[in-house]
Amino acid sequence: MVLECAGSLWAAAQAHSVALLAFGSDSLIELFSASVVLLQFLPRFPLKKAHAERAAAILLYLLAAVVVLIAALAYRSPIETSCLGIGITAAALIVMPVLAALKRRQAHASNDRALAADATQSATCAYLAAVTLAGLVVFSIWHIAWVDSAAALAAVPILIIEGRRTRRGEGCGCA
Repeated sequence: MVLECAGSLWAAAQAHSVALLAFGSDSLIELFSASVVLLQFLPRFPLKKAHAERAAAILLYLLAAVVVLIAALAYRSPIETSCLGIGITAAALIVMPVLAALKRRQAHASNDRALAADATQSATCAYLAAVTLAGLVVFSIWHIAWVDSAAALAAVPILIIEGRRTRRGEGCGCA
């Protein structure tokens, strides 16, 4: 995740891509979400599962807001083709659904809503990778600048829905 985050943010800066910037921001928020899950297991930093779940939901809402803000600020700004961005998003599109499924299975087995929320973060990363990859490929072929912002904005509805589900504790069917 750290390499995904750093690579996509660097590629976003090189290509001036708002979709890649949103994808990199998602990776950063996913790192925060994983940290929240880990904190609940540290004896020196006891974090209740309800607080961890709430923090994960807030991170999903924060990501949706960041994506909208970035897309609005960068609408129709000139971008460049990013082979690195295409490679990173393609790899994430393969790896993240598998990681999300493994996390969901473990969350259900351990009745851990925070881990279920983190699994949602991974699934959301896969969705964002798909729309980002589509935007990058369309831009690389046809050089339509607005498709980059559109690709970033396509992820916002799923982020809001998953944030709401996570807040309500519907991430894994945990009791």
